[in-house]
Amino acid sequence: MTPFIAKMIVIAGAIAWFVIRLPHQRRSWKTKTVRNERSARELFLLYGCSFMGLGIIPFVYVATGWPKFAERPFIPAIAWLGAAVFAVSLYLFYRVHRELGRNWSDSLEVREKHVLVTHGLYAHVRHPMYSAFFLWALAQALLLPNWFAGLAGLVGFGLLFFFRVGHEERMMLEAFGDEYRAYMARTARIIPGIY
Repeated sequence: MTPFIAKMIVIAGAIAWFVIRLPHQRRSWKTKTVRNERSARELFLLYGCSFMGLGIIPFVYVATGWPKFAERPFIPAIAWLGAAVFAVSLYLFYRVHRELGRNWSDSLEVREKHVLVTHGLYAHVRHPMYSAFFLWALAQALLLPNWFAGLAGLVGFGLLFFFRVGHEERMMLEAFGDEYRAYMARTARIIPGIY
């Protein structure tokens, strides 16, 4: 593993995420929304934090090497681990979209005929999509030998997660009531059996 290959894995992984998500995004646009909480705060968290940390900052680093002051030594074994973590994140990302089907949205929305998905990955955690994103952010930190660009995904997506997940769960409680309460009691948020 070389720094160049590690950077190409980050770019290839981001392209793979886009390819996986595109058909679900198109279907999502065609599915009627009955409740939409897409506020300015939500858009800032989605684009100003998460997309910046997982997209813009690492892309700028890969393309330009900026910021040079934050470079760290490149360790091939750590980059290989990052590649493996990225592969797992892509697999989870694919599975989550398949399991959610028409219930998926990139924002805080409840769809027409929305059902509570509790099978597959959702039998273990309530938010496996967030698990996949955290794994992507961890992979980025392991692959990019730059403290700023590498950790930008964990910070950016972490902000989105911690400021959004409570609001999302309140929406699900309002939509599904006791069914969601029981589901919360038997599952973790993003790490099975831990959190």
